[in-house]
Amino acid sequence: MSKEKAALPELLAASGGDGPVKPEKDRKFVEALSRGLDVLRAFSQGSVILGNQDIARLTGLPKPTISRMTYTLTQLGYLSYNTQLEKYQLSSGVLALGYAYVSNLKVRQLARPYLDEFARQTNMSVGLTCRDRLHMIYVENRLPPEASLLRMDIGLKLPMATTSAGRAYYCAISDKGRKVVEDAMEVKYGDDSWPQKKEGLDRAMEDYKKYGFCLSIGEWDRNINSAGVPVHLQDGTIMALTCAAPSYLVPAERLRESIAHQLAMLASDIESLGV
Repeated sequence: MSKEKAALPELLAASGGDGPVKPEKDRKFVEALSRGLDVLRAFSQGSVILGNQDIARLTGLPKPTISRMTYTLTQLGYLSYNTQLEKYQLSSGVLALGYAYVSNLKVRQLARPYLDEFARQTNMSVGLTCRDRLHMIYVENRLPPEASLLRMDIGLKLPMATTSAGRAYYCAISDKGRKVVEDAMEVKYGDDSWPQKKEGLDRAMEDYKKYGFCLSIGEWDRNINSAGVPVHLQDGTIMALTCAAPSYLVPAERLRESIAHQLAMLASDIESLGV
């Protein structure tokens, strides 16, 4: 099986282009539904308004297929059509789905007081993230009482390879799961970037095995230091808890020697809530 087609049901792993890796010869897999979701995901890759040709380029799907998909999704209320630009954008139907997920996420509601206290004590932004292919997405973020920096809005996507949240998730999954993610990243980043990304992930694994947390010291943003730890929910879901601050406020040494350990204890407290 090639890297592009590696599959792991528990992860729904991403391909190099952030497209889904589809199970081979799976009779239960609905290809048309998969393509429709690929069309919706195309809008998360930068531009908020896209034409059929743009979507075809981003997804690799034939333009006639894209035309049928965008028409159907518009009829269902997941896309809206701008007649002046002759392009599409996400509509309120997508927002309703995302809101339903976040609002019913029990761990987010129960953990909020703990996150608020951590943010107050450390003067750092702290949040919960979940995985979306080769990214992590914020589902909750709390700030210190008087801080306005690093406001990570719900729904913000972070790259898995270079952020502490993504590295914490990567370290917590199974060996088989990591192999699938690594294969997808290698395809995505290519020979020029992948070795450096892999080196960072290997360092994160060493830290996780020794200390129970992962760090990103200026690797996602050169001015940002962050720590991440996995959170294991009772249903088997793995999320990542992450804290971040400008490097001039929280130097790497303080993060490693003190705050990251506090974050690991916070993750344990959240897991003890029984969610």
